[in-house]
Amino acid sequence: MTPPPRLVRRIGAEFVGTAFLVMAVVGSGIAAARLSPQDVGLQLLENSLVTGAALVALILALQPVSAAFNPLVTLVERLLGLLETRDAAALVAAQFVGGALGAVLANLMFGLGAVSIAATDRSGGGLWLGEVIATLGLVVVIFGSLRTGRTNTVAYAVAGYITAAYWFTSSTSFANPAVTVARMFSDTFAGIAPSSVPMFIAMQLVGGTLALALIWLLFPTPAQQPQLADA
Repeated sequence: MTPPPRLVRRIGAEFVGTAFLVMAVVGSGIAAARLSPQDVGLQLLENSLVTGAALVALILALQPVSAAFNPLVTLVERLLGLLETRDAAALVAAQFVGGALGAVLANLMFGLGAVSIAATDRSGGGLWLGEVIATLGLVVVIFGSLRTGRTNTVAYAVAGYITAAYWFTSSTSFANPAVTVARMFSDTFAGIAPSSVPMFIAMQLVGGTLALALIWLLFPTPAQQPQLADA
């Protein structure tokens, strides 16, 4: 049987990986709110640990095919010349669709309606700055690992950073446009109101742009071709 084309495999990996990432974020948020209803700090701890653990597993499993799970990371790969525009667009579309499906499945697993539009307002200068910082750090961590030839460390570096950034950034580190949009569809612990989404994504783009400048400054010559896919 002829294997599917490489791009089809990458699209599938990005779709599945982003779906499971959002399920981890939203599902653990719902579970945390139910298990620890009186302790928001404990809820955030549970949410962050589950998200970090899921990231390790998903990146380790899917990196041989494709493991960005984030339109900004895919965009940076395109700007660094690692992807063709057509391929990047297809991967980004898969990330957004997969993320939305992940939110729906998380809602259904916990007995909620398939879609409930979030009402949690997340706005203000401090939160927006938090998203810039969160995204800047994430992209530098990813490409700092890749451009120094340490592809086997990416899963742990990303998971460790995101787990920490839940706590040290005011926004709790969304740092991902696909995940941000997906979290609109769950009016639960991890939700974000649609009115807050455009500014969050704008700040993520600012953070990604700053990160790209830092990558060019700190890692101008990659030790090897730095991609989030090996095949």
